Amino acid sequence: MDGPQLPGATADREDRIILHVDMDCFYASCERLREPELVGKPLIVGMGYESGESHGAVATASYEAREHGVESAQAISQALDVLPRAETVGDDYDGVVGYYRPVDLDFYKEVAADVKAVLHEHAETVREVSIDEAYLDVTDRTGWETVDGGDRTIAEGYGRHIKQQIAREVGVPASVGVAPNMSTAKIASDFDKPDGLTVVPPSEVEAFLDPLPVDELHGVGPVTARELRAKGIETAGDLAAADRGPLVDQLGQRGRELYDRARGTDNREVTPRGRPKSLSRESAFTETTDAIDAKREKVSALAADVAARAQSRGAMYRTIGIKVVTPPFEVNTRASSLSGPIDDPALVESVALDLLAEFADERVRKLGVRVSNLVFDDQDQARLDGFETAESTDDRMPVSDSAASRIDDVESVDHGGRITDWVEQGEASETAEPTETAETVESTKNRRRGQSSLGEFD
Repeated sequence: MDGPQLPGATADREDRIILHVDMDCFYASCERLREPELVGKPLIVGMGYESGESHGAVATASYEAREHGVESAQAISQALDVLPRAETVGDDYDGVVGYYRPVDLDFYKEVAADVKAVLHEHAETVREVSIDEAYLDVTDRTGWETVDGGDRTIAEGYGRHIKQQIAREVGVPASVGVAPNMSTAKIASDFDKPDGLTVVPPSEVEAFLDPLPVDELHGVGPVTARELRAKGIETAGDLAAADRGPLVDQLGQRGRELYDRARGTDNREVTPRGRPKSLSRESAFTETTDAIDAKREKVSALAADVAARAQSRGAMYRTIGIKVVTPPFEVNTRASSLSGPIDDPALVESVALDLLAEFADERVRKLGVRVSNLVFDDQDQARLDGFETAESTDDRMPVSDSAASRIDDVESVDHGGRITDWVEQGEASETAEPTETAETVESTKNRRRGQSSLGEFD
């Protein structure tokens, strides 16, 4: 377990504690992170949209834009009819204007990686569903007991702590649902958006679900909702009280699942999507700093942590990298590729410090260390006895003698490309935001401000 078990924690199967974390208007929140002046303004992020154009579709609309009828998947041209582009209206225009930005997936993935790091810090088991949502099983970290005999549970405090840490360290809002199972937690996270926290203890599941419109149940889309309403089933309580037989006859296995979920029954385990492609740790400074000793000390600590995590999971690694975030939010990544998989904590530290040398004089707000291209003990692998040669492709980043003796073909590059650590094939996000196929691409230079691959740090 990566974190402590809180007082009152319970491991009883029927009293599991599941969190569903859903990032609010995630693409818009990321744009506001980069442009704080957009906070509170109607913001539209468009797919297939280019600045100043009218083609494309709405990927995400901020809540301020939604108040004026702009919705996800709507044509940009329709959004412009409601909210004209702020840059094009005259000074005498007295209506509401919109602020339009094109989708920048590389940047959003980088922010998502920071969120993901927080989630993995607080749960042993995390299921990443999409770029903007995940399930956490925190049964072994907290409990349903109330605090000081009041109404608030320890689990509520745990959910609030995760929300606050995301807001504080990443700067984007999240809504969190806490419940004994996945489907109820999913509904709870949608219950009080944006920036909400809804907790449904086991004893309150039925009372929470019963009055909800049937289309708020996880898995009920518009077509199924119409079919259910045609049978007089308007609420989750109606569905829970219905005869299950006809539902199964009409909807098959899905009918059985929806019936169970309406009754608060969902025995699905929160399962991760398989072994990680990389392991990383990041840490922010209280204030930006250019002090090289402080930066080296933090990188050394992060390297030791990452190497220990790799050892605890029986993982060897072929790539060692760092992330350096400079003000206001410029993300730089560097990586050294080894000629084969190794398990060597001293080498992780040495390489990470060598890569940090490029940023010796830079002011830094956050640092991270990552090992990637993992190979696990039970996979076919060839442990390396040593490396005989080394050369750096960038004279600005010297390789120390100790590292040079064990690194072959060191590459000092910014990594871009695509990776979908938050995208589950076959279990798409229920947002209209696009996802990508599961693919990792090692790339060369990508030094655009604030952009890097999500896959760099998870």
